[in-house]
Amino acid sequence: MVCNSCPRCCSVERSKKHGFCGVGEDFVVARAAKHFWEEPPISGTKGSGAVFFSGCNLRCVFCQNFEVSRAKSGKLITHERLTEIFDSLIASGAHNLNLVTATQFAEKLSEVLKKYRSPVPVVYNCSGYEKTGTLRKLEGLVDIYLPDLKFFDRERSLRYCGAADYFENATAAILEMRRQQPEDVFENGLMKKGLIIRHLVLPKNVNQSKCIFEWIKDNLGTQTYISLMAQYTPCGELEKFPELQRKITRREYEKAVGFLEDLGFENVFLQELDSAGEHFIPDFDLTGV
Repeated sequence: MVCNSCPRCCSVERSKKHGFCGVGEDFVVARAAKHFWEEPPISGTKGSGAVFFSGCNLRCVFCQNFEVSRAKSGKLITHERLTEIFDSLIASGAHNLNLVTATQFAEKLSEVLKKYRSPVPVVYNCSGYEKTGTLRKLEGLVDIYLPDLKFFDRERSLRYCGAADYFENATAAILEMRRQQPEDVFENGLMKKGLIIRHLVLPKNVNQSKCIFEWIKDNLGTQTYISLMAQYTPCGELEKFPELQRKITRREYEKAVGFLEDLGFENVFLQELDSAGEHFIPDFDLTGV
């Protein structure tokens, strides 16, 4: 069957050929381990059980997980092995199963999760570049949606990830995620169900942030949980992107924080500027795979 499960609509038979995402139809995983650098209600005290899937349907030029998004790292695994990995993470005390960049395997994951029925929350951690029809196949199987909302401007998203239609698809996807999980539920400081929208502040792009926050306010309200990330680190293929060849400044981040305050957002996770550094990028060395 040809694959059109994401907005790229490659129409590729992935059992024979890789799509834009860079992988075939079988699961490829680069790392599976407890991760402590997510938002506090996701990582908690014992860590989030992060499974990093190889490949990506967005492939931003500045991706800090470049090895994974370009499928340069990873190992083919079976459905059975994936559930063994889930079991191992849960046995280690992980608060949740954190499926990182799993869009290219979403339909197969829905089949696995219908049978597996995780005893801990399942987190779908993605770029936001999703098809609502594919997300509907995950309904009742994902407890926490953790999407990015990266770009507002079509020119900017075309320049940085070759997807001029990013904003329209990502916002439709986020509305579908909110429909599936209409309430944010916490227990002992940990999120059990809900939605957290991530936004990475990019150098010389802070005005994008304001437009994105205005959309969230108008469509989801100021009680929406937002994670405002300061961790941008120059990575990837940036020779043609001089504006991205530095970290963000304190002024840029504080300006983005000010936009959120002015719009009345109350549930915001902030980062320190020293969170920007390659030492926070995991080793994609097949740990746990």
